Amino acid sequence: MKIYGDTSSGNCLKVKGVCVHLALPYSWIAVDTLRGETRTAEFLKLNGAGQVPTIELDDGRSLAQSNAIIRYLARGSHLIPQDAFAQGRMDEWLFWEQYSHEPYIAVCRFQIFYLKKSASDLDPDKVKRGYAALARMEHQLAITPFLVGDAVTLADISLLAYTRLAHEGGFHLDGYAALRRWIGETEKFFGLPSAH
Repeated sequence: MKIYGDTSSGNCLKVKGVCVHLALPYSWIAVDTLRGETRTAEFLKLNGAGQVPTIELDDGRSLAQSNAIIRYLARGSHLIPQDAFAQGRMDEWLFWEQYSHEPYIAVCRFQIFYLKKSASDLDPDKVKRGYAALARMEHQLAITPFLVGDAVTLADISLLAYTRLAHEGGFHLDGYAALRRWIGETEKFFGLPSAH
């Protein structure tokens, strides 16, 4: 399997983290999104949306969208709960991540990390919504060790990807003790170096 990705991307990190944790063999194909490498005719044949991560299976089929990819890669593993309701809760977090977390935390990070904007130049609404997302996670993680309960699921790697880098988007986690604990434990679980 080939993973087309950018090592600075949290969405690509999700896929790599799941592969490493589950010992799935892969080849990493570095793609520089800022240089337009996802817009070449060759890449667009793999992923018509022109985004990373994208995986290409040994039989030539490709799959895009980070949460769809990790859901596919982890099928039958301990990262997906056996219980149908717990699995639904995991999916709830996966969908929430793309709609209510990533558009704020990751976008602010992109603007500071890649575009070199200052925190004061960020859209105040994106910052407010980013903090609201972090607060929701803090609330859940003060109740349960991981997002779906006592065990790590795909919800945790999905939300870890940009939460661990929130400081690069100007977000301060000083008042989020449960969230900081969870970041450290989940990074260790997936064998990732600390982002702090």
